[in-house]
Amino acid sequence: MTVLINKPETEVEGAAGVVPADVVPAVPARRPIGALVRAYVGLTKPRVIELLLITTLPPMFVAAGGLPPLATVLATLAFGTMSAGAANAINCFIDRDIDAKMRRTRRRPLARAQVSPAEALVFGIVLAVASTVGFLVTVNALAAGLSVAAIAYYVFVYSLLLKRRTSQNVVWGGIAGCMPVLIGWAAITDGLDWTPFVLFLVVFLWTPPHTWTLAMRYREDYAVANVPMLPVVATERRVIVESLLYTWATVAASLALWPVAGMSAVYGTVAVVLGAVLLAEGHRLLHNVRSGMTGVKLRPMRFFHLSNVYLALLFSAVAIDPLLF
Repeated sequence: MTVLINKPETEVEGAAGVVPADVVPAVPARRPIGALVRAYVGLTKPRVIELLLITTLPPMFVAAGGLPPLATVLATLAFGTMSAGAANAINCFIDRDIDAKMRRTRRRPLARAQVSPAEALVFGIVLAVASTVGFLVTVNALAAGLSVAAIAYYVFVYSLLLKRRTSQNVVWGGIAGCMPVLIGWAAITDGLDWTPFVLFLVVFLWTPPHTWTLAMRYREDYAVANVPMLPVVATERRVIVESLLYTWATVAASLALWPVAGMSAVYGTVAVVLGAVLLAEGHRLLHNVRSGMTGVKLRPMRFFHLSNVYLALLFSAVAIDPLLF
């Protein structure tokens, strides 16, 4: 991600250049098909979807006790992608005003007038319907219901209710991001068990420190957009302390999966090592803020990027472990 530091915060990069943030540029009458396709893909936030798919597939291996049926995997990933894309596209519609104000998001399709708000909303709804039907026809009703619940929660609870009203927005809003774990498990078993709920808890506890360290880097963005992320309304010390507490809880939940899911020592070793590395980085942040460091000197993005690696490797171990024994 890049930050444009030489432009005033009251300006937005639109389709025709830089315009005031309170002026919505008009959508061009004619748009090249390639640019239009890229805009619609951009509405789905592909980089966010990648992370969601990482938490969808491994529970399917655990649920199957090995390799899950390929057809079910492909259908779940395909319609899971559509489901997440639907939620993200509708979120872009809801957040189009604040996206235009924030440097981090001002290049999104709606902020740049590459598509109209109505087009984005219709696109999101069509994806939501298509993904639900796809799950019903090719997977099962439980997976379809969980997919609908995830979309509804992200749109109505997080985007419309929590995001602009409370500093705990990502804590409870993060529930939507945990749903792929349950969807992956349900796709194989047509039911739920303690194992997917422990994995759900891992993602739930991981989300706040992951998001807050990103928000520390883009604190001014959120402040300009009047989004009360914790780093906007609290001191850096408090943000880091709370992030570290959630990190400890994340590692504890990852270790709880070991006996609950009957994982082998391979998973246990990976979970311990990854947890130690993530905790070390969290304690580095705490040490630095206690030493008087502030702002960019704290380097919160180191934790953010490491947390991505942590989750990807941990869930990779979840998927590999059932294949070993």
